[in-house]
Amino acid sequence: MKRPSLAALLSLNAGYVDTVGFLALQGLFTAHVTGNFVTLGATVVLGTGGALAKLLALPMFCIVVVMTRLISIRLKMAGKPVMRPLLAAKLILLILAAVYAVTQGPFQDSDGATTLVMGMTLVTAMAIQNALHRVHLSKSPPTTLMTGTTTQIMLDIADLVAGVSGEDAVAARVRLNRMATSVFAFAAGCGAAACAYILSPTLCFCVPPALAALSFLGQVATPEGD
Repeated sequence: MKRPSLAALLSLNAGYVDTVGFLALQGLFTAHVTGNFVTLGATVVLGTGGALAKLLALPMFCIVVVMTRLISIRLKMAGKPVMRPLLAAKLILLILAAVYAVTQGPFQDSDGATTLVMGMTLVTAMAIQNALHRVHLSKSPPTTLMTGTTTQIMLDIADLVAGVSGEDAVAARVRLNRMATSVFAFAAGCGAAACAYILSPTLCFCVPPALAALSFLGQVATPEGD
């Protein structure tokens, strides 16, 4: 059986983390920041809780991306592997988040300290994944945001239906296969998270570290892709 690619595993985990975080942390998006702008606006208008976590998510995300990039540069200048340490850091954060969820959850207070700690831990982990992907897996489809990927899939389908031929058709089919895999993995992660949350609002956080471990072990078993 063909082993799933690193990008597919990252997409699966991102879909899972984003969904389970949204459900358990009162509407906080942890894998990408765009949705938090929308939900923050809704929070302000409707007077619901969770505004602080949504406000903190963006600066936390930005700070972690900058730090991740700086660490990557230092590691590369020193001639050391880059992707494996970043995947390991994300794995450690997700393990800590799982332990914290089991011991401190469920997170009922959207503005409580435990909810903020949990949310920012997940945001940090997924910010590392975003930075890692942009720098080291730039040829792969995005793993945390599917809007642009879905748009490109529809464009490629339209081109193939219109009858493009030659190199354009080959490129469209290859791109379509890669991007469809990413979207399917992300959607599968979303569905799995919803089911897991129904079963247990706290134990559901034990799945992301398992997926992160698979990503890390898979990278260790292959040449460094830096």
